[in-house]
Amino acid sequence: MIHLLASDNPMNHVVDQTLDWVHDDLTMHMVTLVVAGLIGLVVLLRAASAIKVGSEHQGMHRYMTKGRLSQLVEVISVYLIENTIRPLLGKDTSRYLPFLLSMFFFILVCNLLGLVPTLDVQHLFTGPIVERERWMLFGGTATANLAVTLGLALTAFAAIQYQGFRSLGIKGWCQHLSGGAPLFLLPIMLPVELLGVFIKPFALAIRLFANMVAGHTLLAVIASFGTVALNSTQSWLAGGAITLVSILAAIPISFLELFVAFLQAFIFMFLTTVFIGQMTHHDEEHEEEETHAGQEAITAS
Repeated sequence: MIHLLASDNPMNHVVDQTLDWVHDDLTMHMVTLVVAGLIGLVVLLRAASAIKVGSEHQGMHRYMTKGRLSQLVEVISVYLIENTIRPLLGKDTSRYLPFLLSMFFFILVCNLLGLVPTLDVQHLFTGPIVERERWMLFGGTATANLAVTLGLALTAFAAIQYQGFRSLGIKGWCQHLSGGAPLFLLPIMLPVELLGVFIKPFALAIRLFANMVAGHTLLAVIASFGTVALNSTQSWLAGGAITLVSILAAIPISFLELFVAFLQAFIFMFLTTVFIGQMTHHDEEHEEEETHAGQEAITAS
C-alpha cells in the first residue's frame, strides 16, 4: 500500500499525463479542468439559490442564507466585491464582476482539488484490476500546469485590453503606453511599456504555476520518505516509523497549502482587477476629488 500511495518520483503528482487508454490527445488535467468547472458550477448555483431572498411567509428567515457552504461563498464574495473589486473598478464593477468572481472560484476549486489524493485512490483501487503500471482518469493540480495558467492569463489579458480600448479608445490606449513621458523619452518608454502589456499577464501565469508546483512537490517528497526508508532498509519497522513522522510533518504543510490555495486564487483575481483598473479613464474621479477639495477649502475659510 505504501508503494501505491507514494511514488518514486514526486513530480508524478504534479506533471500532466496522457490518458492514452482513452485517447492519445486527452490528458489528465483536461479532465480535471472539466471536473473543477462542474464542481464550481454546482456549488455556485446552489449558493446563489440559498443566498437569494425567500418568500414572504418565511418572515425574517427569508433574508438568511441556508447552508454553511453557501454562507462561506457569500462571505467570500461580499468581501471580494466590497474590499477589492469595487474600490478598484468603481462604476465598472458590475461589468467585470461575473468574470472576476468566476476566475477566482475556478482557480480556487482547481487548487483545492490538488490537495485531494484522487490519483492515489485511483491507483490503489484499480491496480489489481487494470494491467497497467499507472491508471487514472483525473486528478492532480491543473493549475500546476503552465499551459493552464497561461490560458487563464490569456483571458485576463483579453479583459485588460478590452477595458483599455473601451475606456480610453485607441488614442488613449497609445497615450497610456507613453506614461506621460516627454517626447525625447518615448523611444525608451514605448518599448518598455509595450513589453509590460504582455509581461503582466505572463507574470500572473508564472506565479500561480510556480506556487502550485512547489507546494505539491514538497508534500509529495515528504510523503515518499516512508517508501525510500522501506526500500533502503527493507525493514517494515523503520519504514513505518518514518512514514508516521512524514504524516505528522505533512499535516501543518497541508494546512499551509490550503492557505496558499486561497491566497493564489485571490492574488490572480486581485492583480487582474488592478490591471483592469489601470486601463480605466479616471478623469471624472479626479474632477470629483478636486471639487471635494475645493468645497473643503471653502468650508475651512
